[in-house]
Amino acid sequence: MTTEAMTTEPPAPDHVVDSRGTLCPMPIVMLHRAMRAAEAGQVVKLLATDRGAKADVPAWASDTENELLASAEEDGALVFWLRKSA
Repeated sequence: MTTEAMTTEPPAPDHVVDSRGTLCPMPIVMLHRAMRAAEAGQVVKLLATDRGAKADVPAWASDTENELLASAEEDGALVFWLRKSA
């Protein structure tokens, strides 16, 4: 899902992970650490410049049963909003 397809803004994040400037696998490693620290239902926002994150983050969310709420590009970075599953 992209923010362009959404009728509302993504929820305010409980945690922000800034992985800009890192390459695979670091955006996913950093996201995984943040999601482990988050409580069920909390939202994590990931910022990434590694173009591979465009495919990696949705695949990771599906594999881990976390919910990818939205994705977008802002100021040259890929941005993802994910909700931690129970």
